Amino acid sequence: MINKFTTVYAGHVDFPDMGQDATPANERRFSNEHLASVFEKTEAIAKIMDKFGYDMMWLAEHHFQHEGYEAIPNLMMAAVHLSHLTKRLRIGCGFNITPMWHPLRLAEDFATADIMTKGRTVFGVGRGYHTREVETFGAPLQDQAANRDLFEEQVEIIFKAFNNESFSHQGKHYTLPPNVPYRGYDLKELTLVPRPLNLPVECWQPVVSANPRGLDFMIRHGIKAAVGGGAATMSDGPIQAYKDAAARAGQELKLGENLTIGIFFHLAETKEKAIAEMTPFYEEHVKMFGPLGFMPGLTPEKIKASEGRGGWYEVGVPSLQHFIDLGSWFAGTAEQLVERLKQLEERYPGMEHISLSCSLGTPQSVMLEQYQRVAEEVMPHFGGEA
Repeated sequence: MINKFTTVYAGHVDFPDMGQDATPANERRFSNEHLASVFEKTEAIAKIMDKFGYDMMWLAEHHFQHEGYEAIPNLMMAAVHLSHLTKRLRIGCGFNITPMWHPLRLAEDFATADIMTKGRTVFGVGRGYHTREVETFGAPLQDQAANRDLFEEQVEIIFKAFNNESFSHQGKHYTLPPNVPYRGYDLKELTLVPRPLNLPVECWQPVVSANPRGLDFMIRHGIKAAVGGGAATMSDGPIQAYKDAAARAGQELKLGENLTIGIFFHLAETKEKAIAEMTPFYEEHVKMFGPLGFMPGLTPEKIKASEGRGGWYEVGVPSLQHFIDLGSWFAGTAEQLVERLKQLEERYPGMEHISLSCSLGTPQSVMLEQYQRVAEEVMPHFGGEA
């Protein structure tokens, strides 16, 4: 039963122009002052979500984006600040890109945020997808096998540090503690100071390929799954694969349990109006994520077209309607969104969380209006505390 409404705000600033005829992604560059406006925008979104009873606001860790698409570099710092401006809203780390951190610094920062926000910071880990970010911080990304290998060892260390009064680790990438003398004795173990007070730590991770190795790793550590809405159209997709991974570990989960589905949405009085209003936001999303491989169906020719001004659909760049049909995007009335979510609720009886997000590029004023509409016109149709 859906009873927790969340959103993902990756940290885009307001843009002066949007859509395929507007400034190409690689030509966007904003002043430091405008990039810093992301924090006022984050505050405004958090306040309205808190006011209207949303469960959680997911933020995303990104770096060096002078284009203004994803401009929040530190999620724990943001969570501590936002906890002072809200009463009950939880702030999700969606996601801390683990290869860009030393695992113990990440564990310490989260533990500090957990304590200072009284448990309202939610942990999340990811492997990353921007070469400019991950490789700049000295971790592999182009070598996906090396990236996964590093990530898995780091997460092992983090959970050892969270869950044990003291620990040690000997692995491919880390020897913790190092074999050094300390104040008259040989160092053999470490204690994370502080450790989280709220144990076990609730942790989430995105699921993209539904690789069995990755899913088995998540289940072993009790990590919950965040999947894109398009997965809900695939009978053998990540939702079923996560349940199957749990079964391999001897756990019986309901279909949809311990996961959330993410859908980009826009509400209007009619579906036609919603599509018209959402299309320039969708086209900004294509500009940003097409070259990164996150838009199914984009061939190199179509990606090249999306990097320029206009003429997208003449060469076959998928339309917004294409992704609405796949289930990862929604444009329509509040009543139609209720119907869509009721279908998901019936199909995935174990699912409690639903993530409804405004697309990249959506102006602040529109985002606030959209979240209020969902709260007033959609959330009351679903059971439990939202």
